[in-house]
Amino acid sequence: MAEQTPTADNTILIGQIVAAFGVRGQVKMKAITDQIDHLRRRIRTVYVGPKFQTHTIKSVIEHKPGLLILTLSDVTTREQADDLRGQEVAILETQAAPLEEGEYFIHQLYGLKVVSDDGEEIGTVREVLETGANDVLVVKRPGKADGLVPMIHDVVQELDTTGGRVVIHVLPGLLD
Repeated sequence: MAEQTPTADNTILIGQIVAAFGVRGQVKMKAITDQIDHLRRRIRTVYVGPKFQTHTIKSVIEHKPGLLILTLSDVTTREQADDLRGQEVAILETQAAPLEEGEYFIHQLYGLKVVSDDGEEIGTVREVLETGANDVLVVKRPGKADGLVPMIHDVVQELDTTGGRVVIHVLPGLLD
């Protein structure tokens, strides 16, 4: 299978390079993925910065929780590592760890049509707020203020990212 060309639409952000580490070109990456083992064992290529510069991973070490040390095959000096400071690091979505039942990538929710369980069209997902307890969909509603829909089992009846829709049960006062 031919390698995909990385773009903003087919990659997933996994972290940001925060500093050089040592003198041999290693970099510290603040991880926003909790799939460290998957990254260590399965991912060979990462894409760095806005131009998705391709780098081959030689090793991944978990320095501290959420802070990784990456050794990239073509970054061999501290100066080269310093040049990557502040850059975002992504992988191809197709290489991400498989999702469990009921899991989703946040970016998959944008643009989904939101309908009630009695068939009423409510609007489209404009934004996703990550609150810590649960995600909240910001739903753009034609001619009305945006609605906030919590991603909880009492409300979300069906999440069909492939079909492009979210079916919700409208609790009293939810969209008032």
